[in-house]
Amino acid sequence: MAQARDLHDRPLRNLRLSVTDRCNLRCGYCMPEESYTWLPKREILSFEQAASLIKALAPLGVEKVRLTGGEPLLRRDIVDLVARLSALGTLSDLAMTTNAVLLDGLAAPLRQAGLDRLTVSLDTLRPERFQDLTRFDEFERTMRGIEAAAAAGFVGTKLNVVVMRGKNDDELLDLLAFGRERDVEIRFIEYMDVGGATRWSFDNVVPAIEILQRIGAKLGTIEPVEPERTTAPADRFRLENGQVFGIIASTTRPFCAGCDRARLTADGRLFTCLYARDGVPLGPLLREEGVEAAAQRIGEIWRRRDDRGAENRLREAKRGALAPAEELRGRPHLEMHTRGG
Repeated sequence: MAQARDLHDRPLRNLRLSVTDRCNLRCGYCMPEESYTWLPKREILSFEQAASLIKALAPLGVEKVRLTGGEPLLRRDIVDLVARLSALGTLSDLAMTTNAVLLDGLAAPLRQAGLDRLTVSLDTLRPERFQDLTRFDEFERTMRGIEAAAAAGFVGTKLNVVVMRGKNDDELLDLLAFGRERDVEIRFIEYMDVGGATRWSFDNVVPAIEILQRIGAKLGTIEPVEPERTTAPADRFRLENGQVFGIIASTTRPFCAGCDRARLTADGRLFTCLYARDGVPLGPLLREEGVEAAAQRIGEIWRRRDDRGAENRLREAKRGALAPAEELRGRPHLEMHTRGG
C-alpha cells in the first residue's frame, strides 16, 4: 500500500487510539451529564486486533500513536497493549493522554513497557475547584500520578489545561509556575464545542490571543518558538525566563490545513475529523476479513478525506454545542470521551 494522502494532500501520520469510553472523572466540558450510553463490551477491540491493525497501517504512513479514552488507564492490562505496540518497530512515537488518577501505580510499568511520552489533563491546581470541575475528590491522586511519571523517567511531559472563562482562567500564571517547577510543558486549550460539551457557549471561551495578552502583561515578552505552524496541534511560545508553553487554539484559529490525524474508537469506528458527525465502523470488517482488509479500507477512506471541521464551525453564524444531550444518548460515538480527543 502506498502512503495515504487526502484530497488536500494531508498525510495520514497520527492515530488517536481510544481504548475505552469509560472515565473516572466527569469534567463539565466532556462528560457533564448524569448518565451515558456505553459501548457494548463484546464489540471492544482486543489488544491483539489493535496492535495488528496499527502494524498494517505503517505502509500508509502511520508512525505515531496516542492512546486515549475515556481514561485509558481504566482499560485492564493497558501495559500489555503498550508493550505490544512498542514491539512493533514501526512507530516513531508512542504516547498517552491520561488524567493521572491511576498513574501512580502504572507510570513505571508503562515506561518499562515502552511508552515514550505522557500528556496529563489537569485544569486546576486548587483541590476544591478540582472536585467542582470533575465531580470527584481525586486531586491528591492526580498529583501523585504526575510525580510518579517524573520518577519513572518520563521526560517531555505535557499538561493539558482547558481554559474556561469564570472557571479556571484566573490560574494561568499559577499553572505556568507549576510547569516550570516540575519541568512539564503547559498547554492551554481553548474550550471546544465538540462531543459532550453540551453546555458550550462562545462566552465561555478564552481565545488564544487573550491568553497571550494576560500572560504577557505579567511575565513580559512572549516569542513564538516556531515562526510557522507545524502539523502539531499546539502553537508554542517562549517566555523571557526561557519557559516554553503551548496554546491549542482549535476554536478561534483552526489548524485543519495541517491535520494529519485520524481517530479509532475502542470498538473500531474510524473518524477522520474530531468534528465529524459520522464515523466508519471497521470492527466487523476487522473480525470477518482481517487487519489487511481493514487497513486497506482506512487507506481508501483517507484518500477521499475532505474534512475541515473546525474551520467550518468557525464560519457558522450561530455557533452552539455540536450535539444536544438527547442526541448523544442515541449516538454515543459523537461523544468526545468515546472518540478520543
